[in-house]
Amino acid sequence: MSPDGNNGNDLRAKFAEDPEAADREVFGRKSFPDRRGFLKGAGLASMTAAVGMAIPFHRNIPQGFIPAAMAQGNPIMGKDGLTLLNDRPLNAETPPELLDDAITPTNRHFIRNNGLVPDDTSAEGWTLTVDGLVDSPLELSIADLRDRFEVVTMALTVECGGNGRAFFDPPASGNQWTYGAVACSEWTGVRLKDVLEAAGVQSNVIYTAHYGADAHLSGNPDLIPISRGMPIDKAMTDNILIAFEMNGAELHPMNGAPLRLVVPGWPGSCSQKWLTRIELRDVVHDGPKMTGTSYRVPAYPVSAGAEVPEEDFVIIERMPVKSLVTFPANGVSTAMSTEVRGHAWSGDRTIDRVDISIDFGATWQAATLDAPANDGAWQNWRATVDFPEAGYYEVWARATDSEGIMQPFAIDWNPKGYLNNSMHRVGLRVG
Repeated sequence: MSPDGNNGNDLRAKFAEDPEAADREVFGRKSFPDRRGFLKGAGLASMTAAVGMAIPFHRNIPQGFIPAAMAQGNPIMGKDGLTLLNDRPLNAETPPELLDDAITPTNRHFIRNNGLVPDDTSAEGWTLTVDGLVDSPLELSIADLRDRFEVVTMALTVECGGNGRAFFDPPASGNQWTYGAVACSEWTGVRLKDVLEAAGVQSNVIYTAHYGADAHLSGNPDLIPISRGMPIDKAMTDNILIAFEMNGAELHPMNGAPLRLVVPGWPGSCSQKWLTRIELRDVVHDGPKMTGTSYRVPAYPVSAGAEVPEEDFVIIERMPVKSLVTFPANGVSTAMSTEVRGHAWSGDRTIDRVDISIDFGATWQAATLDAPANDGAWQNWRATVDFPEAGYYEVWARATDSEGIMQPFAIDWNPKGYLNNSMHRVGLRVG
């Protein structure tokens, strides 16, 4: 909680609306003309009072920062600890500390819906149609999928394209995800590639189109809430699954039961839930949430709040390099020496290194990094941190992927609030 009793969401709103007034109200200081300046004088005293301890590396704190320990929202009971963002459609994220497992448990996997969950999510009678530009259209039950194709189990990372939207300034419309619209569960199913090859992909195919059984929020049966797709070259890779199990059991209804796509490394919207049909097309798919500005970003950097012509938006494909601190939790008290751990991932790439900082980015320490369980899984990392003295610290994490791209301190603004891969930070009270 902040000094005036507001929660972290209120604080973020204050800073987004009027940073200078928020500085004065929350920290009792005047803002510097350059928002990239540093804390001094009364501002430091106010901030140390707010966190309840001395801040040993206070000289490195950028002006206007809200200590991470104060910016944590109040979780709402949901799917075993998930924070409910809205209920029509239902969307809920997982607090980072509940994502500490190497494999995300089903009851901690985030929920991202665009429409209403089908009334019947049982496997009995469910069929998948594969048609369009194929040599032999298919209609397959889940039993057919099991019998006709190799069944595989893979750990695969799924992340909503809007994960991190809550931190854009000016605010971007849409679900205000913070960090928890990501997970890496074990999925069992058959390779999409194998099914498409059985149908016979014609030479003029360039894109897939996916359809699910979820209902439009309006209740109009002629409308569908979302139908996205991907380039055929992506669809024919080895780690995209048509999944019917999650962590060794049937899919959870909120995670797409009884059948869904799992497309690791690309926006979660590609991973159609309640899957009923895959169509192959000779044009880029134009279903709901494929056109306009949905799941698209400007083709060039834009200034915050800028108006961008619709024709200048491009479809999001691979997700950017990112990391998450899952232990310790934000805002806890900890010992002078403690283990810090989390996960890192980067679209279709692997992670080469993860570094952490306890002095607001002045110096960095390399973490121990595990290899991915398989292609498409996130990578687990850990490091032992020895704090030099008691006080308030922030642990920052940044990942570097196999192409040498490093996670940034902050990213350029975009109108829809997509692809925020700014470094994660957690506040700790030490000693």
